[in-house]
Amino acid sequence: MGSISLKSVEKWFGDVQVIKGIDLDILDGELIIFVGPSGCGKSTLLRMISGLEETSRGQIMLDGNDVTHKVPSERELSMVFQSYALYPHMSVEDNVGFALKTAGAPKAEIEEKVNNAAEILKLDAYMDRRPKDLSGGQRQRVAIGRAIVRKPKGFLFDEPLSNLDASLRVDMRFEIARLHKALETTMVYVTHDQVEAMTLADRIVVLKDGLIMQVGSPRELYEKPDNVFVAQFIGSPKMNLIACSTTDGFTGRPDLKPGAVQLGIRPEHIGVVDQGAGHCDGVVQVSEYLGADFFHYIDCGPLGLLTVRTSGAFPNIEGQTVGLKFETGNLHFFGTDEQAL
Repeated sequence: MGSISLKSVEKWFGDVQVIKGIDLDILDGELIIFVGPSGCGKSTLLRMISGLEETSRGQIMLDGNDVTHKVPSERELSMVFQSYALYPHMSVEDNVGFALKTAGAPKAEIEEKVNNAAEILKLDAYMDRRPKDLSGGQRQRVAIGRAIVRKPKGFLFDEPLSNLDASLRVDMRFEIARLHKALETTMVYVTHDQVEAMTLADRIVVLKDGLIMQVGSPRELYEKPDNVFVAQFIGSPKMNLIACSTTDGFTGRPDLKPGAVQLGIRPEHIGVVDQGAGHCDGVVQVSEYLGADFFHYIDCGPLGLLTVRTSGAFPNIEGQTVGLKFETGNLHFFGTDEQAL
């Protein structure tokens, strides 16, 4: 078991409140990811769960037991850091088994658990090497192996892939996804990279200024954002926002009360048509070719600069005046309070 519950959790540093009364239930076996801009409180919240930061107010429960004031070693959680934190003079085998050795575990038990972790993480061929002889991805796997051997109730990951280059991040995302399926253990993961969040998470927690903006599956957050912040934070390129009125003809929402709103539409839900044949016209300022996709940045006058995503097979239309047609079934509307309507 490894369910984690946060009840009205707050964190203050002096007179500054960085976590502002968070309630959250993390299910046993779930991989949940905290995302948000720098300074939103995601790493602080993870450190509070681990016990590395004290909780100013509220409760942290693990499997129904209050661990709010327990030290990290009493919480049965293992943390994997961004910096790997390996002992440079020790072999991979000794690094992975270090926590068991210091706890006085029998030699046979240490060997069995270390070998099991090495098999899961495909480290068998590197057991005699020192950290300096490993790639960044291999070092991170050693750090994860050190966490696995303790058989914790949950794993806490603090931006574990941020030190890796792009190709290694892709490989390690796969490794972490595979590991979660193999272990079926609760994982709480902090990242600033929404690609990691969208590809790995069972649920995502979007944070801003110490508050939860929305919790949901990647698909829920992408397709049904609760507010403007989530709408623009999740998705790349971000959602287009257009100031308009509910009386405009293309809203397709007769239930909306008359008044000013913000219309949101994803770049892939705008079609490029002939000038005058869509909902608006615009001049293509820049077209970016990314292989499978084209991103077109189109100046639509009073509607602003809109981003349109097309197939990479689409022609380069940079400099042309085109029409844009919105998929009315994929429009989002936000009120003056920036909440979804």
